[in-house]
Amino acid sequence: MTKKETLTTLAMAGTASLTTGLLTSWLLNHKSTISANNILDTVRQAFLKEGPIEGSWIEMKKAPLQKFAIKTQVYYGGITRYEDNKLIQYEFLADAKTGTIIDIYRL
Repeated sequence: MTKKETLTTLAMAGTASLTTGLLTSWLLNHKSTISANNILDTVRQAFLKEGPIEGSWIEMKKAPLQKFAIKTQVYYGGITRYEDNKLIQYEFLADAKTGTIIDIYRL
């Protein structure tokens, strides 16, 4: 292999490596969001472990949330169920990218 062929091979390998790294970085940073229905199903399943529920809802449109320096997109949702013969409502916030439940609170 000549010196010119070696340099050409190294340049092509470097370009391929750089392209792969950039593509991987872009895919990790632009990960698609989890569907609102999947998040609602997860919350419903957790509440169903404690007993029956009367209803549930989730907003299909993501909303911005900023808490101190942290900014993210969230879904708002809710669960309704009977506790001690009273209808009780819960609302929750879920991170749109990861599906992590950020907060659940009783109304």
